[in-house]
Amino acid sequence: MTQTYKLNMSETRHPISAADREAEIAVLAAMGAHFTNMTGTMRDAYDAMTETTPIAEGVTLEEVDEPQLKGWWVRPEQAPSDRAILFIHGGAYVLGSARAYRGLASQLAIRTGVASFVLDYPLAPEHPFPAAFDAAVAARRWLGERGFGQIALTGDSAGGALVFGAMATEDIRSEVASVVVFSPWIDLALTGASFNDPATYDPIFLPPQILTKAAETYLAGAAPKDGRASPLYDIPKALPPLAIQVGTDELLLDDARRYAAAAAAQGGKVQLDIYEGLHHVFQRSVMELQGARHALDDAAVFMKCHWR
Repeated sequence: MTQTYKLNMSETRHPISAADREAEIAVLAAMGAHFTNMTGTMRDAYDAMTETTPIAEGVTLEEVDEPQLKGWWVRPEQAPSDRAILFIHGGAYVLGSARAYRGLASQLAIRTGVASFVLDYPLAPEHPFPAAFDAAVAARRWLGERGFGQIALTGDSAGGALVFGAMATEDIRSEVASVVVFSPWIDLALTGASFNDPATYDPIFLPPQILTKAAETYLAGAAPKDGRASPLYDIPKALPPLAIQVGTDELLLDDARRYAAAAAAQGGKVQLDIYEGLHHVFQRSVMELQGARHALDDAAVFMKCHWR
């Protein structure tokens, strides 16, 4: 493990163990076989893959189905009534569901002892930009209206971008104790060096045009550098403590690096963790990868250290 410190920012490089190197090969092979042999729609296949992250023991599940908001509560026993985690899922704005992400959300909930609400937001192309952004903002306000005086925000990939995008709205930042994101996709203009470097190895987004097409589908003609879609271009000057986790085997590695550096330069407290040899949102593979368990443990510690 290598740690470096800059003004307002710590960066930690986590080497991959020999066991995880072997496990990573198996995880990626299983994922490839899953999509090769999939039946049904791509949304069905993505949810089935995401649901392989197990729901932690000791949590209860409750569906929320209101006219203006849908999702799932994942509650550990004796969770405090004044704190909550708002979890916003990934899927490139076109895939994913709260139900499928209950497992990953439960892994954070059980580690923190705090209830997690997993938001179901409208997907493109049926609901293009800014529908997902509007739903994220509404969910944060919904939690505040229900008496949660302290909220941690978390999300993966596009969900991480929705977290960051919502943070640019001043009233959304109030009562937010911390932010933790996994492999955030925060530049729909796709200008990152890692995205545009042919040498970048990314086993998830093959070919890279997968992300190009998803961005076009979600934006539906909107400007790709609009901060609500690409929060890299609208970083607020006042942010709660922020933790970003990313793998080296990612087209989006430099999205994480750039946001971390820019947020720290704005005065925010930033913890950047880079896991060598691991793929996009590797945290889902909590059963297979020691690195995933370590990352989730660190995320939980970060949240617990910043409740006010």
